[in-house]
Amino acid sequence: MTCSLQVSAQEKIVITEDDYSNSRIEMADIMRSEGKIYVLVGVIVLIFGGITAYVINTDRKVAKLEKLIKEES
Repeated sequence: MTCSLQVSAQEKIVITEDDYSNSRIEMADIMRSEGKIYVLVGVIVLIFGGITAYVINTDRKVAKLEKLIKEES
């Protein structure tokens, strides 16, 4: 247990004033220049659309069951 407490995952990086004023996002710039950003946006839209459709479908089923229970009582 003593050995595991001394292990660190990564070295600390010193944060400078330049880091706070940096507004460039290198990953997004690279993906945009290669045209992959549109694939990423498309995948996110598909996932969000699927989740939205699932929630709407589940809400309709629950409403139908609530109506059925209300009619029985």
